[in-house]
Amino acid sequence: MAIEEKQAELIDHFVKQASSVKGSALGSVVVEATSHPSLFAFSEILAVDSVVELEGTENSVHLNVLRLFAHGTWSDYKSNADRFPQLIPDQVLKLKQLTVLTLAETNKVLLYDQLMQELDVTNVRELEDFLINECMYVGILRGKLDQLRRCFEVQFAAGRDLRPGQLGGMIQTLSNWLTTSDDLLVSIQEKIRWADTMSELDNRHRKDVEDVKKSLVKFNLLERRT
Repeated sequence: MAIEEKQAELIDHFVKQASSVKGSALGSVVVEATSHPSLFAFSEILAVDSVVELEGTENSVHLNVLRLFAHGTWSDYKSNADRFPQLIPDQVLKLKQLTVLTLAETNKVLLYDQLMQELDVTNVRELEDFLINECMYVGILRGKLDQLRRCFEVQFAAGRDLRPGQLGGMIQTLSNWLTTSDDLLVSIQEKIRWADTMSELDNRHRKDVEDVKKSLVKFNLLERRT
């Protein structure tokens, strides 16, 4: 089953679970969702009414955890540890996987030194094992390990949930791409018309040359007869 299909099933499952409980009872749902080995998107769960209602309550910590896993990184967790409960090992693994995806959003070459710092990994062997076993094997990342250059070349990375305000930027980027594509299409069409015109002129020139040749042949024949 494709990872996208598996994601859709899991999202539907946890949305239904979150919709059926309220308050502190959401804690177990959040832990289960954020530690599930095959779930990497959380926006739909964040949009559930019972989850939204956690804002400003004594149980808002569960909302904070979901937001962390939807948009944050391991560094964000360490910098604001007082806002979150202590993560269980499966959650730590998941957040580090998501951290790699965040880095891959803007960089197609991930330096080992940067990755080790962001993931709290102490050596290259441990880092490469993580990238292979916990990212590439899982299907959220594809690429090439370059031990000589000490980097990972990203070929594919699964997308994360859109951060607040990011949708507008993506729409603008797509709009700019569409405008550029339209301009390129116009330029290509103009070059095609130019090529057609030049081809027509070339054909006319060839015809004129052939006509001149035929005229010269006829003229020479007449000269010989006379």
